[in-house]
Amino acid sequence: MRGTRTSNAMAEAAMELARQVDSLQFTDPVEYVYNPLSYAWEAYGSYLERFARGPKRVLFLGMNPGPWGMAQTGIPFGEVAAVRDWLGIDASIGRPEREHPKRPILGLDCERSEVSGRRVWGLFASRSESPEDFFREHFVANYCPLVFMDSGGRNVTPDQLPARQTEKLQKVCDQHLARTLELLKPKFLVGVGQYAESCLRRVAECTNGVKKNGERQILRILHPSPASPAANRGWAPAVEKVLAEKGVWTQKGR
Repeated sequence: MRGTRTSNAMAEAAMELARQVDSLQFTDPVEYVYNPLSYAWEAYGSYLERFARGPKRVLFLGMNPGPWGMAQTGIPFGEVAAVRDWLGIDASIGRPEREHPKRPILGLDCERSEVSGRRVWGLFASRSESPEDFFREHFVANYCPLVFMDSGGRNVTPDQLPARQTEKLQKVCDQHLARTLELLKPKFLVGVGQYAESCLRRVAECTNGVKKNGERQILRILHPSPASPAANRGWAPAVEKVLAEKGVWTQKGR
């Protein structure tokens, strides 16, 4: 029953976040905005219902959806094959009201693989007997639910937005992250990349979430993007090494 209450509360928080970000306005360089929490809610709602049940020991936080990952599937780092074949999520995916012709939403029929998502879920699957085994102690989320693109369809990440456009976005995303920490009560807050780590530190400190007695720790792992030379030299071993050194994982398993 407690697990159901947590997943229901997470769903309520996510729906509120979706409504809030839908009301925001963005200008140059942003020309297109996709909100998978709206058009892919069936998938994300299923993800929360199945996997956000009860407290977690570890929270992994990404920046925002990739155009070939969560934008297509509704799942953080949502590489299509991982979502369909490992997580076992089969949901109907809608489409944004306004789509860039170079970035159509094809849902689970999308044939393009997101490298970042393949690396993330590939690592988790390699260390877990099943998704249920992994999510017993872990959860994976994104800080910002929106996908931003310029007029040519190029991805624009939240850290590339002009400062004047980030204030309201940061406010609602911070509130949602604070609620996520309140509900899941993780001991380890793991930022996937520098931006996500900075969000965790800002929100946890503002909510008195960083405990001096060591009950909660914030750390960063290498971002899995193929644009990162370090990630291309061996992302999974580098991440496992950091998580083992920080006490998140053991060398050969959780």
